[in-house]
Amino acid sequence: MRELSLHILDIAQNSIEAGANTVEITVDEDESSDLLTIRVADDGCGIPEEILKHITDPFATSRRTRRVGLGIPLFSEAARVAGGDLEIQSGSGQGTEIKATFKISNIDRAPLGDMAETMALLIVCNPHVDFKYEHSRGKTRFRCSTGMLAKILGGMSIGSPSAVPVIRNVIREGLKHVQMT
Repeated sequence: MRELSLHILDIAQNSIEAGANTVEITVDEDESSDLLTIRVADDGCGIPEEILKHITDPFATSRRTRRVGLGIPLFSEAARVAGGDLEIQSGSGQGTEIKATFKISNIDRAPLGDMAETMALLIVCNPHVDFKYEHSRGKTRFRCSTGMLAKILGGMSIGSPSAVPVIRNVIREGLKHVQMT
């Protein structure tokens, strides 16, 4: 995948398919340590131990619709080639946390991509899921959640296609402040 935001979209979709009610997405750009950290955590059904042992193998998947799962292996490889790593904590019935790190200065690090678009699509297409998004750079932090966005939308349904530009704009404006630091 050309952008890290597409990996985030894929991992968040895995969370939704695992029955998550809450998905937390955190992006931390720590220039002082030259690390970009992406964390996706959920309260879904978790990953069974026998799958977790081989999670970066594209042929180790719990899916019944196809025999390969490329999302986590590709995310892991993207982190590895950019001087980082991927860690997963999970267990049956315990939810899952995936944390990937990337060297910011590494020439092979994929760009982050359009997080406003990614988050808007996730939220509008999955109105039953509580998304929490946090993006920090240095001491500047932007946070938003499905609940906060629902208040901004007023009476408009968070699952309405009309909500996409509003959500996208709220996130873009918040991210402008983070990127200015």
